[in-house]
Amino acid sequence: MEPHKEAVKEESEHVMAIACTIMAGVSPVSVANSHTQHPFPTPSPFSFSGATTRRTYTPSIHHLNLFLRFLQLLFSFISALTLATPPSNNNGGQRSPSFIEYPELTYGFIVAILAFLYAAFQLFKGISDIAHRGILISDKTSDYLSFVFDQLTGYLVVSSASVAMPIIRQQVGQSTPLWKGTIVSTSMSFATFLVIAISALLSGYKLCKRIVW
Repeated sequence: MEPHKEAVKEESEHVMAIACTIMAGVSPVSVANSHTQHPFPTPSPFSFSGATTRRTYTPSIHHLNLFLRFLQLLFSFISALTLATPPSNNNGGQRSPSFIEYPELTYGFIVAILAFLYAAFQLFKGISDIAHRGILISDKTSDYLSFVFDQLTGYLVVSSASVAMPIIRQQVGQSTPLWKGTIVSTSMSFATFLVIAISALLSGYKLCKRIVW
């Protein structure tokens, strides 16, 4: 009888040990199989998909923004330069008029300078953000400022190009340096407006993404 009691006692102790293991939250089968599994877990192929997407997406936005700001810088510089070029004399010895004599062209010159300075600031900030992220302005503040100032600059540029159109029509057929310079400046102003419009759409997309998502 005693060997039978000892077997029953050992079996009951074994059952109690299994019950205590289950109550502790550890499966006996997992404990037994843990010794046969590989000690290092296999990484999931999707574990870094979000980071990889972010790393490839963010630089493309910054590079596109830099390219647009460079075009805005170039077009606004040409627009201002063609108006500020000193006029040459005609064949008859008469002095060609200057853009300062026309308030519309003076307004266009000032707007071109402002667009040039704004593009230079955005270009410098974009390069600084790529090299040292957020060194000048935080991303949230930059998105709001870029969206607002893109709208304002675009309105000023397109209004300056619109008020210069009557000056071009008045001087048709005269072929003066000012007339030619006004045509080139107005064309560059419209090109600058198109670039700023695309930049404004990009700024709006970034701002909406920040607010919604």
